Amino acid sequence: MRYEIRVEGHLSETLANAFPELDHVVMSGQTVLYGTVVDEAQLYGLLSRCQSLGLHVMEMRQVPEVR
Repeated sequence: MRYEIRVEGHLSETLANAFPELDHVVMSGQTVLYGTVVDEAQLYGLLSRCQSLGLHVMEMRQVPEVR
């Protein structure tokens, strides 16, 4: 499953590197982390990591697979 996690603000490279399993792009005052998530445990782990780093998650959504 592919997911997007939108967080408020522009993440520094150091913070973005805390999510090595995801790619990221900065746009319109937000950073979008995106990539494949294999199961719910990984998804909850990503959200927990966002929380522990003090990131404000604005949106999380599943997106169609890229073919």
